[in-house]
Amino acid sequence: MGMLRSLPLLTLQALLLFPFPGNTSPQYHRSVELNQRQTASCTNSATDRSCWGDYDLSTNYYDTVPDTGVTREYWLEVTNTTLAPDGVERIVLAINGTLPGPTIEADWGDTVVVHLTNSLTNNGSSFHFHGVRQNLTVQNDGVPSVTQCPVGPGDTYTYTWRATQYGSSWYHSHYSLQAWDGVFGGIKINGPATANYDTDLGHLFIQDWSHVTASSQFIFDETSGPPTQDTGLINGTNVWETSGAYFEQTFVSGTSYRLRIVNVAIDTFFKFSIDNHTMTVIAMDFVPIEPFETTILSMGNAQRYDIIVNASEPVGNYWMRAIPQVTCSANDNVDGILGIIRYETSTADPTTSGYAYADSCDDMPMSSLVPYLALNVGSETIEEDLEVTVGADNATGFIYWYVAGSSMDLDWSNPTLLQVEDGITGFGAEENIYEVTEAGSWTYVILEQTTGRRIRFIFTVSHDYYVLAQGTGTYASAAPTLQTTNPPRRDVAMLPPEGYLVIAFLSDNPGTWLMHCHIGWHQSLGLDLQFVEQYDLIGGLIDNSTMSETCGNWESYLSLSDLKQDDDGV
Repeated sequence: MGMLRSLPLLTLQALLLFPFPGNTSPQYHRSVELNQRQTASCTNSATDRSCWGDYDLSTNYYDTVPDTGVTREYWLEVTNTTLAPDGVERIVLAINGTLPGPTIEADWGDTVVVHLTNSLTNNGSSFHFHGVRQNLTVQNDGVPSVTQCPVGPGDTYTYTWRATQYGSSWYHSHYSLQAWDGVFGGIKINGPATANYDTDLGHLFIQDWSHVTASSQFIFDETSGPPTQDTGLINGTNVWETSGAYFEQTFVSGTSYRLRIVNVAIDTFFKFSIDNHTMTVIAMDFVPIEPFETTILSMGNAQRYDIIVNASEPVGNYWMRAIPQVTCSANDNVDGILGIIRYETSTADPTTSGYAYADSCDDMPMSSLVPYLALNVGSETIEEDLEVTVGADNATGFIYWYVAGSSMDLDWSNPTLLQVEDGITGFGAEENIYEVTEAGSWTYVILEQTTGRRIRFIFTVSHDYYVLAQGTGTYASAAPTLQTTNPPRRDVAMLPPEGYLVIAFLSDNPGTWLMHCHIGWHQSLGLDLQFVEQYDLIGGLIDNSTMSETCGNWESYLSLSDLKQDDDGV
């Protein structure tokens, strides 16, 4: 087991523990109010989005959460089906029969209960609630081989968590490559915002897409690069040749609109834009930021940005564009991933032109990503350096990704959380586990690579991390000045090719947490590590009966099938 250095924190933030009332009414969604809401001191409205009842943008949502007394409950089923998102029919794994799946919506402070039914004809499944801070609810994080066994065919699983943040995200299967065959949907947690707008239009998903399944494209040899994707979708639709339909959104002149944009691609870095329009960016991932304007929005895999667009242009039709960056993405339809903004009922395609841009795969500038709630990081000497490499396994000849010389290889049937419950401390090297023992400490991590291959999208579950530095060259040669005064906080950032990324996070949430690349191929080929945080407190958070039942059902399924694990388990 590796040991990351933990640095002292001046003030320990309080941990939150909340009861999770449930109900079993057999319907898709129900909202149950358990207690009388607090008397609101302000009303969130188009003229004042900064407040939220007795709370506002200055509330530290890491240690203060509204007590709404409301439970939002969802019933979601994963099935095999066929759909034609762009007019080309193919096998899709869908949630409640749709692509994208239904949106999970709650208010800041609500309790969310999600019932997953796995009705797939084969394979396990799970729901991971991307970026949701599973505060003392590690078993609800939904990562097979880490926090649970997979949910087997015919089995069900109930996830319960508190909406301690607000903003935009998505949920998806964390079993193999299912997320990119359709097992995903939106998460919308209502709360205050850093700029005013009239209408919330909800999610806008951008993704790459192939006319064959992601699982059929999976290879163990990346010497020639990852598989090229055929095209892409905007909100689950597009046009291929003469089939399909563009996603369309109607604007009314003089109205301002909020859009919650999510890049759910398996491989593609996008630049998003709306012809002739300027976007005001108000949030990244789950973090409200000081608003800034841009015409081009750079989005890595799994990143989210909330934007406001004013319908101030002449009445007409305008293209919205999700443009794969060829510097780090392989797509056969670079100029054809489109949607339409309509100011009128005309059915004509737009004739507008896109903004000029430089093809690149860089994050939005750190200087633009200023959290509204300013939090600082204590400065110390960095003592842990994890190199990302790629190479062939001598025994198999397969190409794997490595972190600090180890490629992750976990066992579906023996998740890390179960091992902790069993008191195991001697983890294997292939589990890529680093332990953080001290509550209230800071962990600093340098990630760097010298291979010059593909850009990485690094994601840490159940923690916002602080992005302290990011750039090209080795960390030692660049010797960057770390930004510890209100640096960007997010859960996905980019590790450049032949570059480095320095992050820090606070140890305030006991659990077994996965950190991984969000390029699907790289995730499955071992580009992952785990943090075991405050080991001694984890056991008291585990629901033993649920763990035993799910793992037992999974083992029973495996004994009756010929399913073999051929990826790293997550």
